[in-house]
Amino acid sequence: MRNRKKLLILAAALLLLAGGGWFLYSTGFFQAVRSLDALRAYIAGSAPCSHLVFFLVQLLSVVLAPIPSNITAAAGGVLFGTWPAFGMTFAAVACGSLLVFWLARVLGRDFADRLVSRKLSEKYQGVLRAKAPVFLTLAFLFPFFPDDMLCILAGLTSLSFGRFALIVLLTRPWGLLFASALGGSTLGLSPWAMAPIGLLGLAVFLLGMKYGDRVEQAVFSRLKGDKRGKTE
Repeated sequence: MRNRKKLLILAAALLLLAGGGWFLYSTGFFQAVRSLDALRAYIAGSAPCSHLVFFLVQLLSVVLAPIPSNITAAAGGVLFGTWPAFGMTFAAVACGSLLVFWLARVLGRDFADRLVSRKLSEKYQGVLRAKAPVFLTLAFLFPFFPDDMLCILAGLTSLSFGRFALIVLLTRPWGLLFASALGGSTLGLSPWAMAPIGLLGLAVFLLGMKYGDRVEQAVFSRLKGDKRGKTE
């Protein structure tokens, strides 16, 4: 019975991927995504359902993982404004992240291998098993890593669904808000300003990978100490 349920979930997931891929291909999404202007025209051309199409595109971009969500978030910012684009993007990305994590947890390696290359899996699986919370937190905060792929690989670790959901909710909004603000002209930065921001992000990531466990343990110890102090 359990194997049958697993097969049904796998079949439904494959149908979702196939149907989503066909939808994006048949509507010209893969051609439109080559430039921000073409992507903006693609979303605008779906009116009066442009908001729904934008949400579906963002959701499918997480599940299918071919397109960074930040690119489509910037296009949404141009069309809908910063906050509407951010709201739709974050809702879609959060739902998609939790969905692929759950599917990987239920279906295991068979599902993950269909979406993540063996090379990418081998590159990140070790660090995810050793320090998934720290690594995912830093990877989601900075735009150097395949966030959507990491959500799938995280489902193969012992990380609990609740803790993963908390990490997603706390860390994934910021890059999406930044991209939506850029598209919505709320925020304008020159390449000279972006370069130090990127270098700072990389430095923080490397320091986090080296000392993240110590920081996390110090926080937990402090919290435990506070709890003991209150009960005494």
